[in-house]
Amino acid sequence: MKALIPTGDPAEPVVFADVPEPTPRPHEALVKVEAFSVNRGETFKLEKPGPGERPGKDVAGLVVQPAADGSGPSGITRVVGHPMAGGWAEYVAVPTDALAALPDAVSVVQGAALPLAGLTALRLLRAAGPVLGRRVLLTGASGGVGHYVTELAAAAGAQVTAVTRDAERGARLAGLGAADIVHDVADARGPYDVVLESTGGRALPLALARLARRGTLIWFGQASRTPVTLDFFDFFDFFSGPESAVIRHFHYLDADSRLDDDLAALVRLTDEGRLHPEIGRVTDWADTATTLTDLRDRRIRGKAVLTLS
Repeated sequence: MKALIPTGDPAEPVVFADVPEPTPRPHEALVKVEAFSVNRGETFKLEKPGPGERPGKDVAGLVVQPAADGSGPSGITRVVGHPMAGGWAEYVAVPTDALAALPDAVSVVQGAALPLAGLTALRLLRAAGPVLGRRVLLTGASGGVGHYVTELAAAAGAQVTAVTRDAERGARLAGLGAADIVHDVADARGPYDVVLESTGGRALPLALARLARRGTLIWFGQASRTPVTLDFFDFFDFFSGPESAVIRHFHYLDADSRLDDDLAALVRLTDEGRLHPEIGRVTDWADTATTLTDLRDRRIRGKAVLTLS
């Protein structure tokens, strides 16, 4: 089968190669990929790929071979899947606990845009706890995770302040329910009960200073790729706002819920018109290398989805 493999060359991060079709393990279904999405974080990993590394975590397509152990979808079923690797290919083996059926009303393009960003947003808000009536500051809100967080949090009753440098994206976030849009963390008016921080660099300490007493900052990314410095010795500066504050690290796979259950929840919300995948580009997978460089250089806003013709 055809698959995209990393080159380590920034100018052409992936190329097509002929590779063996995957042999599913007993708990895996074989999925014929119809669309996959790429995430900006994946572009970082492609800079120094490991031996034999095969990228691709967000896929949608058809189950053409059900799992041998009888778990998961049976027969030819439209699905969204979240394998840990290998999804940028014609076929991928996906554990059945990382699959969810797609109803007819949800396209494969929408389905492919859901897994990583949607799972991160859903589980991030669960980690934050009840948000009804609470003030939430969200940094790095322009990306796929930010859009999902904004829509889900606003629907749950949170008063969301979204940080984005892009005025057009800010308008879109306001349309999804954000109560306030700022273009720099320094312009955010606190205090906030919860800060969801994904930028790193100078943004994290600025966001931390805007926490309310006993507030929580959840750190879930470092899009700036710049180290964070916190001055714990400057007592009065650090504690002038966030007295008894909590700083928590978050990883989306460290959760008590199952991937398939959460994927099914995201699909259901999309099917009901309560969640709207933000898709910035849809193109043929022959254009993957160009799409990756555009995503890396922030020339794409929203999810980039590649379709297999």
